[in-house]
Amino acid sequence: MSIDPAGRVVRSTGSPHSETRRHAPIRTFLHTDDGVTIDSVYDPPSSVYDPSRPPARDLAFVIAHGFTGDVDRPHVRRVVRALTRYAGVVTFSFRGHGASGGRSTVGDREVLDLAAAVAWARELGHARVATVGFSMGGSVVLRHAALYRREAGGRTDAHTDTVVSVSSPARWYYRGTAPMRRLHWLVTRPAGRAVGRWGFRTRIHHREWNPVPLSPVEAVPRIAPTPLLIVHGDRDGYFPLDHPRMLAEAAGDHAELWIEPMGHAEHAVGDELLDRIGDWAVTAGG
Repeated sequence: MSIDPAGRVVRSTGSPHSETRRHAPIRTFLHTDDGVTIDSVYDPPSSVYDPSRPPARDLAFVIAHGFTGDVDRPHVRRVVRALTRYAGVVTFSFRGHGASGGRSTVGDREVLDLAAAVAWARELGHARVATVGFSMGGSVVLRHAALYRREAGGRTDAHTDTVVSVSSPARWYYRGTAPMRRLHWLVTRPAGRAVGRWGFRTRIHHREWNPVPLSPVEAVPRIAPTPLLIVHGDRDGYFPLDHPRMLAEAAGDHAELWIEPMGHAEHAVGDELLDRIGDWAVTAGG
């Protein structure tokens, strides 16, 4: 598989255990527990890296993109390129996004999509998994870590070993900023959902949540003792700083909070910060 001039990922039929593993990513469709097909890509560790800091071959990052993203978006691919210097990377398009099936539930049933991607990372031979989510994906990695835990006396394929949540909301139904008011129009109104479908390649479910899923601030206390990193920008136009502070306070001592000079989610995360996230994930779960 390669990246074409338009930034799209070209499919490959290579095996993760073949001699071409180091150079050839793999693309496939996963199936969630509720039967949705999820477009997914595996990028093995980069063959170009700092000799003093080789990739952790036992670790895989699983990237959960933000709302209206998908595996082929340039900002998502940039995150992948940065993190393959540290480990293998699984990316996927949430339901309703890109080539995946189903419709977006804006963070509710998306935990099933993430669980399928984590299980695939383990099938590829990675003993450790670090989930890294942005915005909507940031809330999903928190809820996933709270809901998919190691079973007593054993391990589940879908659990994570380390969690990084970037630009996540702390609570649902927040409308305190202009971007979030626009997002609520996009999600709740027929005209907004049409804009999402044709303008952003995002198919949004028309049904409201019933029941309302566990909120991020309710999820974080249940993640312990899994290492948790909360990252948020001091210029985030979607969620002000009370959101990450609420999450950190609810998480307690097992979480770290980084307030960074940036805006919102993948578009705002710089290479230096991605390097620090990669370093943190490699050491925190080791």
